Amino acid sequence: MKHNQSSLPNLLDMNASEIEALGTPLGWPRYRTTQVLKWLYQKGVSHISEMTNLSKDDRDRLQGVATISRMACSVSEMAGDGTGKFLGKLDDGLAVETVMIPEGHRRTVCVSSQVGCTLDCGFCLTAQIGFRRNLSPHEIVDQVWHARKSLGQGEAITSLVFMGMGEPLLNFEAVAEAIQRLTNAEWGMVMSPRRITVSTAGWVPRFQDIQRLGVNLAISLNATTNHQRQLLMPAVNKRFDLMQIMEASRAYAKRSDRRLTFEYVLIARVNDSVEDAKRLVKLLRGIRCKINLIPFNEFSGSSYQRPSQEVIEVFQQTVRNGGYDVYLRRSRGVDVLGACGQLGRMASEAAHIVPKGLRKGSANARS
Repeated sequence: MKHNQSSLPNLLDMNASEIEALGTPLGWPRYRTTQVLKWLYQKGVSHISEMTNLSKDDRDRLQGVATISRMACSVSEMAGDGTGKFLGKLDDGLAVETVMIPEGHRRTVCVSSQVGCTLDCGFCLTAQIGFRRNLSPHEIVDQVWHARKSLGQGEAITSLVFMGMGEPLLNFEAVAEAIQRLTNAEWGMVMSPRRITVSTAGWVPRFQDIQRLGVNLAISLNATTNHQRQLLMPAVNKRFDLMQIMEASRAYAKRSDRRLTFEYVLIARVNDSVEDAKRLVKLLRGIRCKINLIPFNEFSGSSYQRPSQEVIEVFQQTVRNGGYDVYLRRSRGVDVLGACGQLGRMASEAAHIVPKGLRKGSANARS
């Protein structure tokens, strides 16, 4: 009997236990599950027929009960600095963006966890799309797989950051399953958890869950007063204000053998003063951490501006004088809207979504 492939379950939608259960009625030995998983995540096959260490009979029977459907992905734009932006087209017509950032021999991949975002941070273009849906584990992993495929000979992904579209901790179960597939040493993509960073706007209840995954946590702070944070990040700050974030961060740092990372987007005349820098030093006192300063990356429709280089350097030096390791994140991929806070325009155009800031009648709309 010939099956309609589109009606069959996608192997990539299943976790290891579900694939093992699928093989039980087929009479599989237990090692067969590992073989299938290796084909999916180490070899990256797109068809069951390519699983050549399975007998033809096994492949035929597997094709009768399942299929493989990967996200279509292409390198859509290349920035002048070598940063590549990928567009992943999803089965339901939506789209998602992924960024590959080269720096010397290093290759960092910035992955997305949602289409759009549930939060409404005012300095982020992705927020203007609104929330469409969560990504599945395989849609997250496929971003990494396509990025890896684009690498040249001798190149490898050296780090992975969940800093693309979406709030990862509001899609935690899918993110956790994706990390399991990315890090599994037996059949997964064999990435080190220590090379993976999950960034959050501050969804406190999931901090402990992230710690159990063994990956790094970065907290997007961006404010030194509750008033500032409410202005910049109203949705998350309404649920977890600045003091709650700091309390949870201290508790996390005490349990961890690794430094926390705090990210701070510098916005001209909003949170970039010397007073802000001094308050930041006091706010983080006693927490083993490092600070990444991210000068605001401008985009059409936003009223915010990037601070001058002089203001940025004074802010950095003030925090450094307070005894912290503070790094200035160089903006990469700005000319293709591939830098921090700029993702979403290409994905929204591919899915025919008009960002809020560009809708007819919007005060921020520009001709």
